[in-house]
Amino acid sequence: MADTRRCAHPKVIVTRALPDVTMRRLHELFDVRGNADDTPMTRAHLAAAMAEGDVLVPAVTDVIDAALIDGAGDRLRLIANFGAGVNHIDLKAARARRIIVTNTPGVLTEDTADMTMALILSVPRRLAEGEKLVRSGEWKGWSPGGMLGYRIGGKALGIVGMGRIGQAVARRARAFGLSIHYHNRHRLPKVVEAELNAAWHPNLDEMLGAIDILTIHTPLNADSRDLIDARRIALLRAHVFVINASRGGILDEDALVDALEGGRLAGAGLDVWRHEPEIDPRLLALSNVVMTPHMGSATWEGRVASGEKVIANIRMWADGHRPPDQVLEGWA
Repeated sequence: MADTRRCAHPKVIVTRALPDVTMRRLHELFDVRGNADDTPMTRAHLAAAMAEGDVLVPAVTDVIDAALIDGAGDRLRLIANFGAGVNHIDLKAARARRIIVTNTPGVLTEDTADMTMALILSVPRRLAEGEKLVRSGEWKGWSPGGMLGYRIGGKALGIVGMGRIGQAVARRARAFGLSIHYHNRHRLPKVVEAELNAAWHPNLDEMLGAIDILTIHTPLNADSRDLIDARRIALLRAHVFVINASRGGILDEDALVDALEGGRLAGAGLDVWRHEPEIDPRLLALSNVVMTPHMGSATWEGRVASGEKVIANIRMWADGHRPPDQVLEGWA
C-alpha cells in the first residue's frame, strides 16, 4: 500500500523553473524551495533536495535513480513529477521506500500530436530546407524542379504505440489522407479502430516493411529501449521517413544516422535525442533531418495544465488521500 499519511504543510522542492502561475500557487499552499535560474540540478543538489524535502517536483532532465532514492531522507514521501513520462524515475526503488510517484498524464496529448504532425509534414515537404534557402539569400525564384518533396496523401503511416498520443496523431493524419497502421501491445477496441480506420499489426517487423512514414509514441521502459534498432531500421524501405517525438532511447540513433548517410532512409524528424542536449554532429550535417529541441509539449497551455496537476497531486497527498495521478506500475 502507498503511504498517504497527512502532511499539513509539506516542504516542496521544485527542481526547474515552472510557469509563474504554478510557482505562485505552490508558494501560497506549501513551503516551497524553487530553482529560479532554471539550471538543471546536479546530482549532489538532487541528493540534498531529497534529503530535506517532503515532496520533490522533478522534470524529465532529473534522473532519479535507485541510489538517489535510497539516500533520500525519511521525510521524502512524494515525487510529484512535472510531466507524463516517468522513465527517469526508478519506480521500483521508490516503491521499496514507500515513496509515492505521480505524473501529469493527458494534458500534453494534443500538443505532442500537433508537433508530430508538423514533423510528418515538414520532412517529406522539405520545409526546413526551404526556410534555410530563403534566409540564405541564395533562392533564385520558382522553378519546375525546385525543392521537390513528396506528397503526404495516400501514404501509409505506421504508429508504434497507440495510446493517447498515438491515437491523436492518427486522427490528424487521417485528415491529410494517410492510411493508419499501428503496432501496440494490445489491440484497440474495434470501435476505436473503426473510428481511426486503423489496421493493427501484432508483428512490429511486418508493419515496418509495409509503411511509408514511421512515428514513435511508446513510453521509454525496459521493453521499448532500442525498440527501433539497427535490425528493424533495416526493415524499413529506402523511401521511408522516421519521426520521433517520444523518447530518444527508443530509437538507435547510430543506426539511424548510418541508414540516412547510406541512402537507406529518405529522412527523419526528431524532437528527442539519445543524449540530449548533445546532438550527434553527423545528424547536424544531414539536410534531410528536421530537428527541434524537445519542444513537442512546449505550449503555455500544456505547461500550466501540468502545473495544475502537480499541485492537485500534492494537495491530495498532503490531505492524506491517494493522489489522482499516482503511477501504479510496480505498486502492490
